[in-house]
Amino acid sequence: MIPKRLDFLVSPDLPPAQLHQLFDVAGHQLFLVGGSVRDAFLERPLEDYDFATDARPDRIAELLETWADVVYRVGATFGTVAARKNGHVVEVTTFRNEVYRDDSRKPQVTFSDDIETDLARRDFTVNAIALSLMDMEPIDPHGGLSDLATGVLRTPLDPEISFSEDPLRMLRLFRFEGTLGFTGEARTVGAVAEMGERLEIVSAERIRDELSKLVVAPDAGKALDRVVASGLATYFLPELPALAMEQDPHQRHKDVLAHTLAVVDKTRPELVLRLAALFHDIGKPDTRQFGKDGVSFHHHEVVGARLTRRRLKALRFPGEVVADVSRLVFLHLRPHTLKMGWTDSAVRRYVRDAGELLPYLNELVRCDVTTANPRRARAVQSRIDELEERIAELSAKEEISRLRAPIDGNQVMGYLGIGPGPNVGDIMGLMLERRIDEGPYSVGEAYAMVRDWAIAQGIPDPGPPPDEEE
Repeated sequence: MIPKRLDFLVSPDLPPAQLHQLFDVAGHQLFLVGGSVRDAFLERPLEDYDFATDARPDRIAELLETWADVVYRVGATFGTVAARKNGHVVEVTTFRNEVYRDDSRKPQVTFSDDIETDLARRDFTVNAIALSLMDMEPIDPHGGLSDLATGVLRTPLDPEISFSEDPLRMLRLFRFEGTLGFTGEARTVGAVAEMGERLEIVSAERIRDELSKLVVAPDAGKALDRVVASGLATYFLPELPALAMEQDPHQRHKDVLAHTLAVVDKTRPELVLRLAALFHDIGKPDTRQFGKDGVSFHHHEVVGARLTRRRLKALRFPGEVVADVSRLVFLHLRPHTLKMGWTDSAVRRYVRDAGELLPYLNELVRCDVTTANPRRARAVQSRIDELEERIAELSAKEEISRLRAPIDGNQVMGYLGIGPGPNVGDIMGLMLERRIDEGPYSVGEAYAMVRDWAIAQGIPDPGPPPDEEE
């Protein structure tokens, strides 16, 4: 009898039943595997479907092309062919083994002919369960169903073997802790502590993808703390464990690492925002100073932005992500510098500097408050409330989200009779600063400003501005 929670898998409208029929008629075995089986038993929503088969990649592609809207052969070298049909994404992989050589960054793949061998090479027992699409019977040679019930993460083979075959599994262990709320078996976690250095053979891109999934997990803070405690962070994010040695002067009951992880958990699970939370105080170890008033971290946002760029680039994050996260780190202290209130010019400058990241920046600043002192917490939150009110008020009067001078560089060059160069940049900068400091002003006032600037620089008087000519 099919368990009620798995009823949906036999629906003729979904890929499992459709592909079972397709592969069975062609004389091939097909099993639902991996995260698809795990999530089905946990009654988590399935967005994609993973299958394993004895068919080789070329044959998989041939069969899928008779069924799918589109077929992707990008992973065929490693045995995987992906396809999409009616909004569903499927991946079908030949039964395989994969082993990392001691000095290799890519797995050496060999194919096998039975599902048991394939399951043994998987990362954790909860992902090493196959579901026969013939009778919906689970194939569970490593006790994955029991581990699902108890919330335990352990490897199908000895952890030393599994982690040696693919060292990225060590980071994935903590990602699943954060995502599923499971706990790594003591022996498995112990193997991470012993073998962490082996992560260095894994490509930066694969580490980046795993870290990206971890930081947006529901329990990311706890998982990241476990990454640090295991010693694994040392090999791909050494700035993070360094925070554990630094006492935050504003959060005396917490070190900077504990504060950082608390901020991560408070933010929305969006990649750029969570990365900014993770890196926002990364500059504190390099800026710590002791004075008569205690410990200080002056300009840690400047140092932190630089360190953030360097680390995210090393992990091969896209340039846009690097730029956005480092800008949030650089700006995260800005609201705290304006304790006396928000003038119009301060609001304009803040909005200009934040740009499209303004909602993220305001949220980061709010979440950066983890103090147990309710009066201080209320004061900071009130400051951000005031800032957001001032932004709304000023936005109703002028277009502060698109600050610009009344005239552009081409108009400046035409009026002064000069070509592109530093002079144009200088006057454009001055006009923008006036717009920020004083608010909107007219085209005529802008030309008058250009004329005054030109005369002061020894440039021949260009004559009356165009809107003043008779």
